[in-house]
Amino acid sequence: MKITIDQNKFNEGLSIVGRASSKSITLPILKNILLKTENNFLNLSSTDLEIGIKWWNLVKVNKEGELTVPYHSLSSFISFLPSKKINLNKKGNNLLLECEEYKTQINGISAEEFPIIPQIKEKEKVLIESKILCDSLLQLIDIPSLTKVKPEISGIFFLFNKEELKIVATDSYRLAEKKIILKKDNKSSFSFIIPQRTARELVNILKEVKQDIEVIFGENQILFRIKMSDFNHPYIELTSKVIEGSYPDYESIIPGKYNTQIILNKDELLNKIKAASVFVGKINETHLTISPKKGEMVIKSEDADLGNYNTKIKGRADGEEVNISFNYRFLIDGLSNIKSSEVILEFVNENSPGVIKPVGKSDFVYVVMPIKK
Repeated sequence: MKITIDQNKFNEGLSIVGRASSKSITLPILKNILLKTENNFLNLSSTDLEIGIKWWNLVKVNKEGELTVPYHSLSSFISFLPSKKINLNKKGNNLLLECEEYKTQINGISAEEFPIIPQIKEKEKVLIESKILCDSLLQLIDIPSLTKVKPEISGIFFLFNKEELKIVATDSYRLAEKKIILKKDNKSSFSFIIPQRTARELVNILKEVKQDIEVIFGENQILFRIKMSDFNHPYIELTSKVIEGSYPDYESIIPGKYNTQIILNKDELLNKIKAASVFVGKINETHLTISPKKGEMVIKSEDADLGNYNTKIKGRADGEEVNISFNYRFLIDGLSNIKSSEVILEFVNENSPGVIKPVGKSDFVYVVMPIKK
């Protein structure tokens, strides 16, 4: 292998694939990334056996070849180089690098020992705008709770219907659903659950790109592919295992009606909930009293050692008076991920889940369980 590549592009590729590089002691090869020439492209690959990431870039190829080298050694050295052309040359199982007066040799391992990142046998494929998917995932990515008892809720649920995608996350105490209208109707409905870590790595990648992303669903695997803007060729691919099992019937958890509703300024409510958090007890309880006749919500919290907090917030309300308590952290998480200036809060009674939604949009709903007396 003998190629020439721009330092900035090489650094970009290394930062992307490095996210799947493993620190495994038992399998040292997972600490390496694979460098491979494919016609006029350089392909970088990394995997930890759960996630695989590939990156391509046009380069000057003088000689084809492939080799694996330690990710951290390579990326650290490349980051110190000037923004110039780098010459890469494979010598045995070693990689020789030259960039102006910088010269080094990095000891590698034969490419034959590198794990194969599975090729997806395509069952379904959908195209989604990258920014929309990234922003949507950010609204609920912190909700899942890692658990071996219920592995299904450890991940993010994707449900593709004919015209829309629903993304769902829950930890049994709160739940969020985000809807995305698709550019093109699907032929059929399908669903899968991706690990929370996969979603995080996907968000990190999507933050850096503008191109649409293809979601390709296979047998027990999912592939997220971004193509080059100038060529009909892959630019970045993230392959991941899916979580096996059936996702809970989450729609039955979302109340279909309410007895009390109040519309409030989001930032004012968020700030007053944060103030209440200073005086909560061990269970993080914040008490809400919604009085539709007065058009207000009273927010209270109390700690036997610290003191108590009591404030009001005006709003537009209707229905019955309700007294209900929530974990303040769950309220803050839900409110922080709503983009509208006003929010709708809906309640059935003090023992039923509360619902928080943006005003003017129907694409996001956040459900939180109350603290029962």
